[in-house]
Amino acid sequence: MKIIKNENLIKRNGRIGQYTSLGALGVLGIGMYLSFQRPDLFVVSIGALIAGFTMTQVGMYFSNRFGRSPRPDEQLDAALKGLPGDITIYHYVTPVPHLLVGSAGIWIFQIYHQRGKVTYYKNRWRLSGGGFMQAYMTIFGQEGLGNPNTEIANEIDQLKRYFVKHFGETEIPEINAILVFSNEQAEIDNTDMPLPALKLKQLKDFIRQKAKEKSTDFLTMEKLKALLPSE
Repeated sequence: MKIIKNENLIKRNGRIGQYTSLGALGVLGIGMYLSFQRPDLFVVSIGALIAGFTMTQVGMYFSNRFGRSPRPDEQLDAALKGLPGDITIYHYVTPVPHLLVGSAGIWIFQIYHQRGKVTYYKNRWRLSGGGFMQAYMTIFGQEGLGNPNTEIANEIDQLKRYFVKHFGETEIPEINAILVFSNEQAEIDNTDMPLPALKLKQLKDFIRQKAKEKSTDFLTMEKLKALLPSE
């Protein structure tokens, strides 16, 4: 398997997470100081606390993706190590963060690090359990599942427009998507899920099976990869 990633973007965003988190501590400290020492500046102290909390959220967002190892791209690379050489994974070099192209087809990966039970019920993705720590992290910086259906639809649309621009509208192959959970304490109930979802350790076997099905045209995939970034 060939790996192509935007190292400069990863380093830059990692620094953004680091500096934003450090700045947030300073702003929160100012807010706390003013709230105790300068009651007459109550509005200013509240503003500083709100700004500090917002900066904390931003810092954790960037740090979780780009600053802490193993990063999502590193986890995917390790999980997929050993796949055939006609498969390429792209990190942060296309309109979507993680894209795989090759004999298995075209796959967008949405990676999640939450613990708990993942279900799909009444057209909603749900995350339950996970204990106190999961609830704490959800409040203080860790995203919930959000709406994977909408997020994936938006990413597929962005990728289609990218392909139309470079590839030609009539030749766009099918674009697939999968939800990948990296936390071993995640439990996935696939009943009625509109998108495939599995644990990180199951991903390589899944992609290998898709490659064995030979449902994609080799020349089309090679033509597509030739139009994508090569380094």
